[in-house]
This record gives sequence, C-alpha cells and structure tokens, in this order.
Amino acid sequence: MRLFKKLLESIKPHFDQGGKLEKIYPVYDAFETFLFVPDHTTKSGSHIRDSIDLKRTMFTVIIALLPCILFGMWNVGYQHYLAIGQNVNLFEHLVFGFWKFLPLLLVSYGVGLSIEFAFAAYRGHSVNEGYLVTGMLIPLVMPVDVPLWMLAVSIIFAVVIGKEVFGGTGMNILNPALTARAFLFFAYPSHMSGDKVWINTTLEEGEKLINGFSGATPLAHIAANIPIDKSVIDLFYGTIPGSFGETSTLAILIGAVILLITGIGSWRTMLSVFVGGYIMGLLFNFWSVNEFMLLPAHLHLLLGGFAFGAVFMATDPVTSAQTNTGKYFVGFLIGVLAILIRVFNPAYPEGMMLAILFMNVFAPLIDHYVLRGNIKRRLKRVKD
Repeated sequence: MRLFKKLLESIKPHFDQGGKLEKIYPVYDAFETFLFVPDHTTKSGSHIRDSIDLKRTMFTVIIALLPCILFGMWNVGYQHYLAIGQNVNLFEHLVFGFWKFLPLLLVSYGVGLSIEFAFAAYRGHSVNEGYLVTGMLIPLVMPVDVPLWMLAVSIIFAVVIGKEVFGGTGMNILNPALTARAFLFFAYPSHMSGDKVWINTTLEEGEKLINGFSGATPLAHIAANIPIDKSVIDLFYGTIPGSFGETSTLAILIGAVILLITGIGSWRTMLSVFVGGYIMGLLFNFWSVNEFMLLPAHLHLLLGGFAFGAVFMATDPVTSAQTNTGKYFVGFLIGVLAILIRVFNPAYPEGMMLAILFMNVFAPLIDHYVLRGNIKRRLKRVKD
C-alpha cells in the first residue's frame, strides 16, 4: 500500500489548484480517499470525530451483501442447469453465475460512477460515496438477462433524476437502486416479468429446456393461480427463480446480522417491516378472496424482494426516517403497503419496491410530526 500512496502523492500536484488537471481533482480525491483514510479536516460547525467515515460505512454494507451475491451467483447457475436437465457441481454453478453477474456489475459501476465523477467535477466538490453501495444493489435487484443497454438507461435515470438533481448523496429523497428498478419496470415491463427473465435461458447448441420446467417466480405462480411447488425450506434457502440478491432469506439474514453488529443498519426499521408485513398477511388470511390472501402470513416474508428490501433498502440512512420513532412508523407502513399491493394487484405481486419508494417520500413528513410531538410534550412538562 505504501507504493500506491507514493504514486498518488507524486501525481497529486497535477490535480491541485493551478495544476493541469485541477478540474478533475474530485476524481483523484475519490480514488485517494477510497484507498486511504482521508486527512480532510472540518472547517465550520461543531463535529464529532469518529473512527469511521462514509466510505468505510458503505464498504461495510458491501461486506454484508456478500452472502447474497455469492448465493445469487450460485442460484443463477443452479436454475440454468436445472432448466436444461444437467447435473453439475457447485463450482460450475458459481462460475456460470459469476459470468452473468459480472457484466451487470461493470455496467452499473461504469455508468453510475461516470455520472458521479462528471457532476462532482462540474460542481467542484468531492465525489459522493453513496454509489459504492448503490452500484452493488442495482445488479442484485435486476433480472438475470436484462439487456445491458436497458440497465445503463435505468442507471442514468436513477442517478441523474433520482439523486443528482437533488444535490447528490444525502440530499436524495428516493432510494436510487429502487428508482432504477422502477424505471426499468415501467419503461420496459416485458423485461421485468414472465418466465424467461429471472433465469438464464440463452441455450448453447444442443441444449434445450426440459419439459415442465418453469422459470416463473413463486409470486408469479400465485398470481396465475398455480400452486407453489416449493417447500418452506426451499423458499428460505432461496433455490427459486428471481433476482440475484433477493431469493435467499438466509443469506439476507446473515447480511442483516453484519449490519446490526456494526451498527450500520437500523433494527427498528428491519423489525417493524417484518412485523407490518406479517400482521397484514394474518389479516388477509381471515378475508380469503384470492390466492394471495390464502397464502400463510409467514410465506409473504420469504417471497419476492420482501426480506431484501427490509434489510438493505428500507434501512437506507438517507431516504428512511431519521428519528427512532419515525423508523418504527416507516418500517411498519412499508411492510403493510408491500402486502397490500401484492394482494390487491396480482398483476404486480412484487409490491416491496413501490412500498419503499412511497414511504421514502413520506419519511420526512413522519419525522416532522414526531419532532413536533416531542416538542409539545417537553413544553407541557415545563408548564406543569
């Protein structure tokens, strides 16, 4: 690492004020602060010094995502070879999934960071760190076979319209990763639904899908009044068709433990999302009109992107509630709305995305009323 440090210090004068490359200093600063702890000092206001900065926080989230990434790559390979009736080993599953995941990841970081660097250079400020996580989340919530140009367009929309127009990381009101998915869903719906988008069905010469195989997700089966052919264990482990990061509740819970131990994620938000979803599922069990209402409440928590959204999306420190009481309200309402959308709109059973985006908009309002309530209670105590 000393070699990298000396190399960066040798070229730094070119990026400092008066240097030939001073206009793109934010790009240099992004690489330097990513590799080494920054030596920047605060210049105004009161601040608390801590042993962790925003880049290290984001890196911790990426570590928490690793179980989802690794399982997702394995599952993509598993679903592909299951579809063509071939029995291969664990390593071959991983290799196949890796080569499907890598292009999505490269496009995500390549397009997203290019926009971040461009805006940082134009505005003359440091590159925002938030895309370190967003760039990883976007491939994890996308279909396996989404065309790369569609992915690039959705990322441009998410970063520019969903974040940069509000001022960048820390100022956005919508989760950028879910904004990208929402754009892709509404702009190109045929590439976000159906039997062929959630597993790789690009067959080599001589390969063919086995009879009776379906690449539809369990939620799609329920929406079509087709019984789920997977056990609770299969749903919990995640050996089902779906996005890279959303199928395995076990891997997601491992990531949740990492976030909670490190203090990065909010247990209040996570817990209240699951409680809200479970209670709503129980209520619908008493009013059994369609297949989703008949679904046991605990299965709602294992299907689709519910668990992934609860752990990695609803807990976004920028777009979620900032007050402790607000986190309970926001999380609970996300869980309730996700099941409501799933039940009352079977054509769009994956309601977690819209539920989180909807509550992203209302989170500041909830915080506002929580703070007003606290102020009123304190004033009342003073008067008494």
